[in-house]
This record gives sequence, structure tokens and C-alpha cells, in this order.
Amino acid sequence: MAKTDFWSGSDKYLCDPQLAQAFHMARVLGMPLLIEGEPGTGKTELPIQYAASNAQELFVYPVGSKSNIDSFVARFDHVKYLRDSQVEILNAQREEKGLDSKMSTGGRDTESLKDYVIKGPAANAFSTPNSVLLIDEIDKAPREFPNDLLYALSHRKFVMPESGEVIEVSEENMPAIIITSNREQELPTAFKGRCIYHYIHFPEPDMMRQIIAKHDLAMDDKVIDVAIDIFYHLRKLGLERSPTTREILNWLKYIKTFSTTEAIEKIQRLEGLGSLIKTQTDLERVQQAIFKNSADFQKRSTSN
Repeated sequence: MAKTDFWSGSDKYLCDPQLAQAFHMARVLGMPLLIEGEPGTGKTELPIQYAASNAQELFVYPVGSKSNIDSFVARFDHVKYLRDSQVEILNAQREEKGLDSKMSTGGRDTESLKDYVIKGPAANAFSTPNSVLLIDEIDKAPREFPNDLLYALSHRKFVMPESGEVIEVSEENMPAIIITSNREQELPTAFKGRCIYHYIHFPEPDMMRQIIAKHDLAMDDKVIDVAIDIFYHLRKLGLERSPTTREILNWLKYIKTFSTTEAIEKIQRLEGLGSLIKTQTDLERVQQAIFKNSADFQKRSTSN
């Protein structure tokens, strides 16, 4: 029986109440949870931390531009089957000549076609009770993939290629399925209709403090306050790629190696900017903002 108890996060993951409710509903109904939001908002961490905190097996399918339903469910290894068939013929010829040595097929039998089926994350998850299946960044997939995925998941049954083996699971025993999207492209309406939907908004500063606290960085509150203030200021500059939660955590991990006074000075000087800013255009924009702020400060000082 699938786990349907309410999960509100763990000591490593802060799950806001609305997301926790959507995740619970998806598991109770045996439906995928589709989470959209900008990068770095914790979409991928949800299934990872949920599986870890409940000692459940996690299967991950990272979606790319060449993703297809065969790599997601299962495929038949025709090359290996052909090679093993040739090995069996060679071994039969050796036996006719009275030779004892045989070539190995690695324990596979060409009479057993299931030996040549390579199961993907979907087939493995459906075969494993109380498992978790993450389909990560589905918006990177070819247009037809979400529709193929919709058909596969809605039937809750996979027929393995060539071997005909059937892997089936009931609605009540569906693995916990989480699908993430950064909204690089719009997903089909029919696909969204078969999912429980949740949009993760970027955390406000108070929530960010709680997220940072979950990572046990052991830093002075003054350092964290200064870092958060500058971090959100950077996000208001209209950058091509605003810094994310992951990036402020990396920045703080670097900053924590210094004393409190040094850390605050380094944050104010924006040292380690490469952990926050990821494009040349954004870097130039930040540098212009720093120059403007410095010029404004000098102007105010002169007028006084």
C-alpha cells in the first residue's frame, strides 16, 4: 500500500503548507504532482528529501531534448541479443568440434527475452512498492513526450518490449510521482489536467531565513541578515537570471569560512559574486548598479 500520510517536510527540507497539501492530495489520489516555478525554489529537493526521510527508494528521470517514452519505461537491447545469439552459435560449433571452452553471455539466455529488457525509471518505480519517481524538468522535453507520458501514467500499466512482461500497479499503490518544470515551454492542457498542480513562488526573506537555518550553516545572524538584504536587492535589478536559493546557500558556505566581521565586509563588497551571478550581461548590470550607488553616496556626502 502506498504511503499517504501527511508529510510537512523534514529537518533538511522546509515544505510550505500549500505544497505539503498538494503533495498529500496527489499521493492519496494516485496522481502525479506537477510542480512549476523558477529554478532554485526546491522543486527537485522535495522528492529527494521525502524519499530520504521515509527510507523510500527514489527513481529519477532527468528529462532532456531527446527524451522519449522508451527510455522512460523500458527498451529492448537488440544489440546485446544479437551478440548473444552469435555467441550461442559459436559455442554450438565449438561443441561439435569437441572443444570444451565456451564463450559467455553473462548468464543471459536468448530464449528468455526479458533478460534483454532494460527497464527505465518508470518500470522500476512501478515494480517497487512505496517508491518515489521524479521526472525532472519536463519542460525540456520534445513536444510529444508529455502526451506519451500522460498515456503511460494514466493506464498504470506497462508492457515490456519484445518479452510481453506486464508491470501493473493499482491507483492505491501508485508510486509517489513528482514532475518538475521551470516553464521553459507551456505543457499541454490535457497533461496538466491529469496532474495535481502547484506553483512554488520564490520564498520571501523570512522564509529564506528558515531555509538557511535548515542547512545548519552555524553563522552569526548579522551575517545572514546582511547577505539576505543584498541577495534580494540583486533579485530586484531585473537580471536575465536572478540568483536562486541554491546560489545564496553556496555563497554563504563560502562566506562562513571567515570571521563575522570579515564575512560582513566581504558580503558588502560582493566578494564571491560568481556564485550568485551567472551571465556576463548580469555581471555588467550589477557592476553598473554598484558604481551608481557609490556615486550617489559620494554626491550625498559632498552636499552635506
